[in-house]
Amino acid sequence: MLDENADPVVTGAVAGASRPIAAAVPSTVVPAIIADAGGQAVRHFREFFAATIQNENTRSAYLRAVGRFFIWSERHASSLDDVDAPLVAAYIKALAKRVQQPTVKQHLAAIRSLFDWLVACKVVATNPAHAIRGPKDVVKNAKTTVLDAAQAREFIDSIDISSAVGLRDRALIGVMTFAFARIGAVVAMRLEDYYQEGGRSWVRLHEKGGKRHEMPAIYPVSGYLDAYIDAAGLHGGDKAPLFRTAAGTTGILTEKPMNPVDVWRMIQRRSARLGMKARIGCHTFRATGITTYLEAGGTIENAQAMAAHVNLRTTRLYDPYRARTMSE
Repeated sequence: MLDENADPVVTGAVAGASRPIAAAVPSTVVPAIIADAGGQAVRHFREFFAATIQNENTRSAYLRAVGRFFIWSERHASSLDDVDAPLVAAYIKALAKRVQQPTVKQHLAAIRSLFDWLVACKVVATNPAHAIRGPKDVVKNAKTTVLDAAQAREFIDSIDISSAVGLRDRALIGVMTFAFARIGAVVAMRLEDYYQEGGRSWVRLHEKGGKRHEMPAIYPVSGYLDAYIDAAGLHGGDKAPLFRTAAGTTGILTEKPMNPVDVWRMIQRRSARLGMKARIGCHTFRATGITTYLEAGGTIENAQAMAAHVNLRTTRLYDPYRARTMSE
């Protein structure tokens, strides 16, 4: 019987329950449950922290999170194979009674990432944290509202795509969300900025300071863009604007590019039709994409590169596990 009232937030290792590891991460201990699983488990546990996490702050946070989880787990599991989904769920439930949501999410992300690595290294067969979901919330502050993945999907799916205008709006929001694109870079896109290379689709974004930034047009972005371009008949004329204004309420696209105000007004109209209570704007979708990526276990360094942030401190503002004010 799992004791969900047992305090999972411990400040140090239980005497005799953990074993020091190599100097690669000198402040770390190998939990007894990992050490007892054998040399391969210990080696890959060390590798996860020493080699796969480059950011020191992320490494330290994940070390604390998994250390506390395993110390708690040793009360309920006799071996690494006994660590299953119900045990992880019980830990998360117990943790949520004592700490804030961002900390709960951070612990879950750390556990999930570690077990993903252990599965890839064939130390365990499955990831017991894979299906466990942390608390859901919309993060708000004075500047930006961030949607969770389900809310973003609901907004995109609510767009009527029976016209070229609807297909345009879906594609535009898709680029902001999935390519982490700033609104200024999106409205500046030309037809030539969506292209094929190396067997895949790409978007080229013209960022601040005249810098060019390429991002893979992953699914569903490529599908959104292809459907919009085909329906609007935008083939040819590579220097022509990609996202164009509509002529009044006719649904006919002009040759004039949209500007950020056009996009903001479109988002407000669609948000109102959907009955959303949260105040959202253009930056909501870029912020949502970056935050969702980090929440899913993406590294802060990869997020920085994909978002074209010059300073890593800016990317950390999107970290879903810490209080932040989003502004650029």
